[in-house]
Amino acid sequence: MLEIIPVIDLMNSVAVSGKSGNRETYTPLQTIYASSSDPLEIATSLKRNGAKEMYIADLDLIERNGNHNIYKVKEVNSVLPVILDVGVDNLKTFEFLLEFAYKIIVATETLDSIEELEKIFEKYPKERIIVSVDVKNNELYTKNMDLDLEGFKEVLRKIDPNEIILLDISSVGTEGGFNKPLLDSFEEFKDKIILGGGITAPEIEELSNMGINKVLVGTALHKGEIELNPF
Repeated sequence: MLEIIPVIDLMNSVAVSGKSGNRETYTPLQTIYASSSDPLEIATSLKRNGAKEMYIADLDLIERNGNHNIYKVKEVNSVLPVILDVGVDNLKTFEFLLEFAYKIIVATETLDSIEELEKIFEKYPKERIIVSVDVKNNELYTKNMDLDLEGFKEVLRKIDPNEIILLDISSVGTEGGFNKPLLDSFEEFKDKIILGGGITAPEIEELSNMGINKVLVGTALHKGEIELNPF
C-alpha cells in the first residue's frame, strides 16, 4: 500500500510554501489541515487524519540562517515522527540532529563529500538515515561533490541505504507530474525509493501500481487534491 508522506517547509518557525526551490518567494502555507501555518497544529491534524510520519525541510538551517526552528521540529516530532532535512553536510551536523527528529536526511545538495556520508553509515543505524538524491534539470544537484547521477548510483550500491528519497527539485510545488524517466533510471532501487516532486492526484494509483512504497506530497495534499489515505 502506497504511503503518502506530508511535506512542509519551515522558515522562521512557520510552515511556508513555494515552487521549484525558489525560497525567496515562499509565503505562509495555507492548508486544509489547519487554520494557521503553525507546524505543530498541522502535524496534530495530519496525525488525526492518518499520517504515519512527515517530512520537514528547515529552510533556515539549509541556508544556514540560524537554528531557531529546531525546537519547533522537536515538538512536532513528539506528535508525529519527523523526517528532517536541514542540509546535513557532515557527520557532526548529523549527530547534532539525532535528538530532534526520527530520521535525518543526508542530501546530495549539501553533503560535503562521499567520505562524510560513509562515516555516517559506519557509525549509525540505517533506520535513522535517509539519503536524498536531489535532481535539478535532470542532473545530480550537489554543491560540493564532483559526481553525476550514475556516479552516485555506485555510491548507493556500496552503502545500501534502507530508504532513498528521489527528489526532482525542479518539479517541487508545480503539480506538474513526477519525473518518469528519472524514476525509471532508478528501477534497481525501486523498493527503497521515496519519490518527491510535482506528484499529482491521478498519478497516485499509477505509482502504487509501479510498486512505489512511499511518496512525498506537499502542495497537492495541502490543497486537498490528494488524500492522505487514497485507497
